[in-house]
Amino acid sequence: MRYRLTCLTPVLVGDGNKLSPIDYMVWKDQVNVLDQKRIFKLLSKGPRLDGYLVQIRKAEKLDFASWGGFAQNYADRRVSFEHPSIAKAWEQARGETLSIPTFASATGGPYLPGSALKGALRTGMLFARWSDSPPHVEVQSERPSSRSGEAAEDNALGTGGASVMRAIKVGDSGPRANDTMRLYLLRTSALVPRGGGRFDLGWKQAPKGTVQRAEDGTPMFAEMAAPGTVFEGAWKENAFLANPEVVRALRWRGPVNSASIFEAANAYAARLIAIHQRYAEQAGLAVLRRSLDEVSARLEAVRGAGCIVSMGWGSGLLAKTGWLETDSEAQRQVLRNIPFFTRAIESGLPFPKTRRIVFLNGEPAALPGWAELRLE
Repeated sequence: MRYRLTCLTPVLVGDGNKLSPIDYMVWKDQVNVLDQKRIFKLLSKGPRLDGYLVQIRKAEKLDFASWGGFAQNYADRRVSFEHPSIAKAWEQARGETLSIPTFASATGGPYLPGSALKGALRTGMLFARWSDSPPHVEVQSERPSSRSGEAAEDNALGTGGASVMRAIKVGDSGPRANDTMRLYLLRTSALVPRGGGRFDLGWKQAPKGTVQRAEDGTPMFAEMAAPGTVFEGAWKENAFLANPEVVRALRWRGPVNSASIFEAANAYAARLIAIHQRYAEQAGLAVLRRSLDEVSARLEAVRGAGCIVSMGWGSGLLAKTGWLETDSEAQRQVLRNIPFFTRAIESGLPFPKTRRIVFLNGEPAALPGWAELRLE
């Protein structure tokens, strides 16, 4: 069998790499990724190498007036802006915000790692198991462990050879053409309380603080697969593990196959979408709410034939945890004892109060990472 994953909103499954501002130039509403080896080889033959090295060492971005010819003649690849307004945001942004996370790529082009897709499905299975039996996490307030939930996950899904995720194998997708990628602008929204359980919309501004106008919020730029982009790869069920005797030996609750994994993923997606829809209403983000409604409609259409997943960079904390009851005192107690989250929990605001939002056509319009998965 093969899987077919279709991006519903911009998706970034990265490989941990970023383009620094000296690795590319912006020209003609696109990012031109420079072939630095060719550039150094060229400059080493003349007197301009020292000047190029000085600018790389000191400048926040390469001076187009001096080195713009490289963008035209020495670009490895070109990534178009999603919208012309991104160019203005890029020009006004500070250097520390101009590093661009890139999509996972091999010699043939960008591809979807099978491990990323399987990880998203694993989170759905975890959600399904914890819905029946909520996790019990031991927290020591004096010195909390950064891996306090690992035992609860292992208890729900099994470890090593007994993990329920052994039921499927997911291969890397085939490569896609570079022109399927776009450069997107994102900003981080935040809920600002105004009393009476109501909230205003704010935008995070580095190094700290919240502003009212979106254009004053700190921008982020990312190379992402455009909505409609399709990734295809190998999918295999391990039929041996469906044998009743094997299921009993592994102490599974029942047989695990593609259908049961998709069912869990859809239940998880439905709950996650509902949480985001509520957030969009609280923040007054009407376009974002319509985008989530469209994802919800695709969820209903795909039931029984596939699933909806949230994955990759920018999808946020909620897309990485199988415990979505963020209003429960049990979860808040766990998070309260983790220093990174202590202040957010003690504020009494909805958790999390922020979202990374993709701007489409110049307005906040979508959450990154939503995709539809089917088997063929």
